[in-house]
Amino acid sequence: MDSPLLDVPGAVAATDPDAGVAAHYGRPAHEQRALAAGRALVDLSSRGVLRLEGEDRLTWLDSLTSQRLLGLRPGDSAETLLLDPAGRIEHAMSIVDDGTAAWLVVEAASTLPLATFLERMKFWKQVTIEDRTADVAVLAALADLDEPGPDGGAPLLWRDPWADGAVGGVTRATTAVHPGADFPLRLALVPRARLTALAEEAAAGSVALAGVDALEALRIAAWRPRAAHEVDARSIPHELDWLRSAVHLEKGCYRGQETVAKVHNLGRPPRRLVQLDLDGSDAVLPEPGSPVLADDAEVGVVTSSARHHEDGPVALAVVKRSVAEDAALVVRTPDGDVAAAQRVVVPSGAGPAVAVPRLPRLGAVQRH
Repeated sequence: MDSPLLDVPGAVAATDPDAGVAAHYGRPAHEQRALAAGRALVDLSSRGVLRLEGEDRLTWLDSLTSQRLLGLRPGDSAETLLLDPAGRIEHAMSIVDDGTAAWLVVEAASTLPLATFLERMKFWKQVTIEDRTADVAVLAALADLDEPGPDGGAPLLWRDPWADGAVGGVTRATTAVHPGADFPLRLALVPRARLTALAEEAAAGSVALAGVDALEALRIAAWRPRAAHEVDARSIPHELDWLRSAVHLEKGCYRGQETVAKVHNLGRPPRRLVQLDLDGSDAVLPEPGSPVLADDAEVGVVTSSARHHEDGPVALAVVKRSVAEDAALVVRTPDGDVAAAQRVVVPSGAGPAVAVPRLPRLGAVQRH
């Protein structure tokens, strides 16, 4: 459904996966600077919202997903992943509990499939699942928001663990200061009717708005993966550095856990996430899905791209682990090749976490 904020003067509609909200309101760079400074709101009412109520909600969800959710207190938030049996990512969930129910914010395309899966997995558990997307909307900012909660009461905020990393997680990034530290994302769950009032306030100049393009640019610069863009049918958390915020490595007994533990402790992910600083001289911004090449061989694909207010055109891409970290890359577009410099997110040599000694082969002859 289209947001009332699309009626704000200057609003330009976004496309999938953000259809229904504004890409920008006519001043993309200004909006991005305001958002980065914590002065602007982003309409994310295209996201799905699920409500899980019942005394078993947290223990049950903990048993299904990658994050430790036991002991989540009212107002606490977390991020977790639903994996398939082979450890591939199926859904990502932003969770905040209000003491009575757990609220899940998910990508629009995940709402129905995830709700259907959770219904199938309830068995005898005391949990009820509601899709509240029709009457609850999501607003984003890079600062705390004082907005009414889903039922008009106290604010209900999800605080992104990406900025500092979650307890029990680990990051593969080797930078002294992680760029995620400058991305303190907050999601507020509000009554959908609040959007009409916000549109009036924005038109009157009393509320500053930024489009999803601004949020995407800052997300890319923070190396923050998003399920709607970075995840494909083969993605595992290690490739995207998602062990940083959405996986508890001391927690077991969930679907896909064996792959998580094996790759972390003994192996290396087959692909890795990189940030690309793109040549902006031709004003070409590659679309997601554009091939990434090294020495004329395709080695990966662009997953997200945007124009950053300070860094210019930037992108995230998933490339083969074997690609040298100093390799010169180009992105192929319909308008020609665009040179790209790598910023390493997941190092090519990331892992294993445990050194396992090689055992001699039976019957091997030792030569001196």
